[in-house]
Amino acid sequence: MAEKKESKETKEAKETKTAVPQPVAQGNYVFIGKKGAMAYVLAVVTQFGTGAKEVIVKARGKSISHAVDVAEIVKNKSPEITIKSISTSTEEVVTMDGRPLKVSAIEIVLKK
Repeated sequence: MAEKKESKETKEAKETKTAVPQPVAQGNYVFIGKKGAMAYVLAVVTQFGTGAKEVIVKARGKSISHAVDVAEIVKNKSPEITIKSISTSTEEVVTMDGRPLKVSAIEIVLKK
């Protein structure tokens, strides 16, 4: 019997669909989005586990409450981790139709 050969692109597309997306963590930043809070808690704990002394949890708009939840969960689960500082700001982003839009943002600095 002849087997169908899948192109490289088809295999990559299947792998991409089945891969579990990970929270975005660049450097010591964890950017909060639409995933569950525990996914971001794991990202923060992983950052501390790799030797980071500080991790910055950052969120914009409706995700701000999730950032607060993540910081509180991490702080309550690990007594050696504390909140160093919290800062709020307004960032300007450009919408799909080119208009500027002001969005609230928060940065929570956790330290070990």
